[in-house]
Amino acid sequence: MKRFSAVLLGMLAVFMLAGCQFAKPINWNSRVGSYSFDQAVIELGPPDSQAKLSDGRLVAKWVTRYAGGGSVIVSGGFYAYPSGVGIVQTSPNYYERQLILTFSTNNVLASWTKK
Repeated sequence: MKRFSAVLLGMLAVFMLAGCQFAKPINWNSRVGSYSFDQAVIELGPPDSQAKLSDGRLVAKWVTRYAGGGSVIVSGGFYAYPSGVGIVQTSPNYYERQLILTFSTNNVLASWTKK
């Protein structure tokens, strides 16, 4: 049973590291002038808010929440009984990150900012 738990924990660690490694940040500067609002909606989902400016530009905001100060606890039980592995994730503090994309009158990305 200890060997099974060790293998399970090893697999969990590999999957967690692989997930972090493949998440690459987006180079927004390379998308200015060629990225459309429709592409943004397909990739990011509908914006959390959007507004049309008086000059015809569209400002759209996506909010992503990240947990800060959280912890992950992995336990295999006491004295090998009960058997199994338990995982608890705590996230007491949250903060928001905002991606704000501004699209020109022809719905092409004109500028961007992260807050």
